[in-house]
Amino acid sequence: MLYQLNRREDEDEGPVNCGSRYNRNEQEGLRIGAIFIILATSALGTLFPILSRRVRFLRVPTAVFNLAKYFGSGVIIATAFIHLLAPAFDELGNKDCLHGAWNTYDWAPALAMASVFGIFFVELFAFRFGQQWLENRGLAYDAHGHDHETGAHAAHGPERASHASHASHGLNNKTIASDDDSSIASTSSNAPPTAVMLGVAILEFGVLFHSAIIGLTLAVTGSDEFTTLFIVIIFHQMFEGLGLGSRLAELPLPPSWNWVPFLAAVAYFIVTPVFMAIGLGVRTTYNDGSTAALIVSGVLDALSAGILLYTGLVELLAHEFIFNEKMRKASNGHVAYASICVLLGAGLMALLGYWA
Repeated sequence: MLYQLNRREDEDEGPVNCGSRYNRNEQEGLRIGAIFIILATSALGTLFPILSRRVRFLRVPTAVFNLAKYFGSGVIIATAFIHLLAPAFDELGNKDCLHGAWNTYDWAPALAMASVFGIFFVELFAFRFGQQWLENRGLAYDAHGHDHETGAHAAHGPERASHASHASHGLNNKTIASDDDSSIASTSSNAPPTAVMLGVAILEFGVLFHSAIIGLTLAVTGSDEFTTLFIVIIFHQMFEGLGLGSRLAELPLPPSWNWVPFLAAVAYFIVTPVFMAIGLGVRTTYNDGSTAALIVSGVLDALSAGILLYTGLVELLAHEFIFNEKMRKASNGHVAYASICVLLGAGLMALLGYWA
């Protein structure tokens, strides 16, 4: 990551500094302004998909919403590979400031793998206990995350076991429909939102780690690289917010839980500015190439990469393209359109990795 630039500068000036160092406090006005600019653009990318599903005059055609959803899936996967796993290799493979066990094993892929299996087992046991909880209350749980009647992606949503069960228990379902023939899967107003939100919560968890590291990195970046990185991160956070927001918008929540997507969106778009503010506070002595910084950022990057890889490949691509009944019955043209959107999102995010 950016520590490589600092490392080259240190090599030109003398021995590599693995501790704290003094940084000149330059471009302070621009750095403070960047906090609010990134806050605004991240909020725009995350909140617009959510609001477009709830506010009539902001409603967009389903084709546009699907574009954002598929594009966002590609963004998440590219973020995992290019913006998290690759920097983790560099940070944990540093030979100058890391010694001992850090140099005898490739920790970045090992931590990413551990993260993948950790998330898998958390989700596995949550599904099993969640399914039993739902069945005890007359609900069936769709582990593949789609609605059998509408084919819509339900983000691990609960479904009625049968119409008879629906009538006997006297529970009401609420369906949120878009402008045309697509709809978000129905959900019971009494269904536990914890089970419904699990898949998206895993996605958000990984994204928040990444956003925190981005905020801290941008705040302590040297003046020569700051402007370029700032522009790249504006688009990076907006695209990533678009991918997260489109998934939050599809959560099949009961009316009393409609505030949850907004809370998740707020958590996303404030974390980078908050860590930018923290970075500005410690900027004069912070060294992103120090031993402690390399270990912390490398471990968090590797763990976040595993989380987003599992989420992107399993929760987003597999559930959307393979387990989704509507997608299986869709025309070849629609599948091609969705695939191109995914590749476009991944390609643009990978291109941003050239600068950040």
